[in-house]
Amino acid sequence: MDNYIVSARKYRPSTFRSVVGQKALTTTLKNAIQSNKLAHAYLFCGPRGVGKTSCARIFAKTINCLHPTADGEACNECESCRAFNEQRSYNIHELDAASNNSVDDIRTLIDQVRIPPPIGKYKVFIIDEVHMLTTAAFNAFLKTLEEPPRHALFILATTEKHKVLPTILSRCQIYDFSRISIADMVEHLAYVSRQEGVEAEPEALNVIAQKADGGMRDALSIFDQVVSFTNGHITYQAVIDNLNVLDYEYYFRLTEAILSGNVRSSLLILNEILGKGFDGQNIITGLAGHFRDLLVCRDESTLVLFEVGASIRERYKEMAKRCPDRLLFKAIELANSCDLNYRVSRNKRLLLELTLIQLCQLAQGEGGEDKKKGLIEPLAEGKPASRPTGESQPRTIQSSRPERSVGAPQVISTHIPASAPVPPSPRPEERVAPKKNRLMGISIKEIGKEKPQEQPQAAQGTTVASDMATPFDEAALIREWDNYAASLDKQVYLKNTMINCKPVLQENAYFEVAVYNPGQQEELANQAIHILPFLRQRLKNSHIQMRVRIVETNEKHLAYTSTEKLDLLMRINPTLGRLRDEFNLTLD
Repeated sequence: MDNYIVSARKYRPSTFRSVVGQKALTTTLKNAIQSNKLAHAYLFCGPRGVGKTSCARIFAKTINCLHPTADGEACNECESCRAFNEQRSYNIHELDAASNNSVDDIRTLIDQVRIPPPIGKYKVFIIDEVHMLTTAAFNAFLKTLEEPPRHALFILATTEKHKVLPTILSRCQIYDFSRISIADMVEHLAYVSRQEGVEAEPEALNVIAQKADGGMRDALSIFDQVVSFTNGHITYQAVIDNLNVLDYEYYFRLTEAILSGNVRSSLLILNEILGKGFDGQNIITGLAGHFRDLLVCRDESTLVLFEVGASIRERYKEMAKRCPDRLLFKAIELANSCDLNYRVSRNKRLLLELTLIQLCQLAQGEGGEDKKKGLIEPLAEGKPASRPTGESQPRTIQSSRPERSVGAPQVISTHIPASAPVPPSPRPEERVAPKKNRLMGISIKEIGKEKPQEQPQAAQGTTVASDMATPFDEAALIREWDNYAASLDKQVYLKNTMINCKPVLQENAYFEVAVYNPGQQEELANQAIHILPFLRQRLKNSHIQMRVRIVETNEKHLAYTSTEKLDLLMRINPTLGRLRDEFNLTLD
C-alpha cells in the first residue's frame, strides 16, 4: 500500500504563485530577487499555518536557481532546484530553535556559515521559532547576523515577534504575514477537493475555513479529517456533526423566538442545544457573532464583512430586515456581557437563561404590540407596577446627592411634592400583625387586578390636601417618628436607624435627621416615600419635608501612640491620672 501523505504536506506551496493569501509579500520578494536587492537577514512573523516557512523555502530555492523564469519563479529543472526538491541540497539549512536554542547550537551554526555554497550563490539558514532562543544564544548570534559573509543569508520565522530581542529585530527586514481570508481558504479547499476527487458542498468548506481561524494548514488538516468521516462526500451536516459546530439553524430559531418575545420557546431551544453537549460559552459567543452578522447584513456597504456561503447569506439578509439596529446593538451588548461573566458565574445555565429573557424583553420594547400568550412582560424602570384607584399621576422623588468630601457633612434633601397624591401608608397595627403572611411587595399575579377594599381609606387612595398646614412641635414629630419605627418588623436596619437618629424640627415644616454613615443616609432617602406620607397624615401637615445629613463627628480619631492611648484611658477613668502623679510614673 502506498504511503499516505496528508494534504497539508502534499499541497504545500512550492512556488510563489501557489502561496495562498499572501500576494503582497510574495510580490515584494519576487521583485527583490529580480532586481538583485537582497537583504542579508529577513524575519517572517505571523500566525500559525499562514505560509512563513513555506515562503522561506521558496525564497531560498529561487535565489539559488541557475535559470529563473521571467516572472521571478524557480525553474525546477536546474541542479540546484532538483537538489532542493529531492531534499539533498547543501545550500539550505533549517534549524528548529525550539529544540536547538542554546549557545552551543548557535556556535555550530556560525561555523557552518563560514563554508561557501557548493552550487549557486547563497547559503541560506532558516531558523524556525526563533523566539525560543535563549538570551545568551541571541547575544551570541548578534555579530554574525549583523555582518555575515557575502554568501550567507538568514531567514528567521516566528509566531511571537514580541519575544524577539529588539537588537535582532533591528538587523532584519520584517515581513508580517496576515491571516488567510475565508474566501481564499474556501477557494483553495475547492481546488484540493477537485484534485482528490472529493465532492464537497460550498457551505461545508466555508465551515471548515471558519473553524481553521485563518490558518491554511489547520484547514487542510480538518479537510482530511472530514474526508475520512464522510468517505469523500463532504456535506454541511456531516461537517457540523464531525466538528461539533453549532448549526446556523439554532441561531435562526433563537432569533425568531427573540423577535416574537417568546421567552419559553427560547429557553426550550437553549435546553435542546445544551442537551447536544455544546458548551454554554460557545453558545453565547456564537449568538453574539450571529447578531453581529445580522448587523453587517443590514447595509450593502458592510456586507463585505460577512463571510459565509451564498445560500446562508440570503437567509441572513432576509432576517436582518426584521431586526432594528437598536435591538441588535443592545443584543450584542447583552451577549458580550454574558460572555464576560460566564466564567465567574456559579449558575452558568441560569446566566444564559437570564440573558435570553432580557433579549426577548428587548423585542417587546421595540414592538409595542399587545402581549401574546406565554410572554413575560418587562416592567419599565421607575414605573410602579400598580397604583391605587385614587392616583392619577405617579409619585416623584427628587434627590440631590453631592460628592462626599472628607470632614464635610453630607446632606440629602428628599422632596415629595405636597400637591402630588400621597400613597396610603399602612397602619402600625397592620405592620405588627400582618394578615395571612402578607409580604412586602407586589405579586406578579396581582398586576392589573383590583385589590379588595379592606380599608376604605386605602381604597380611596388617602390624600392630604395641599392646603393642610396644621402647626406641630418637635415633640409631636418625634412621637410620630417613633410610632412609625415601632411598626417596622422586617426592616430591621431602617428601624434601628430611626431609633438611633431622631429628627430635629427646622423652619417651614422641614426637619433634619443626623446619621452616622452613608448606609443610614441612603436607607432614609429610599424610604422617604413611605415615611413622609405617614408623618403628613398623622401631623395633618402636607408641607413636611426631610433632610438627611452625615454628622462631622462620624470621623473617629483612633489612638495610635502610647501617649494617645494613655490620654484616652485617663478620660475614661480619671483615677489613672492620680495614680500616675502619686507614683511619678512615666511612659518609656
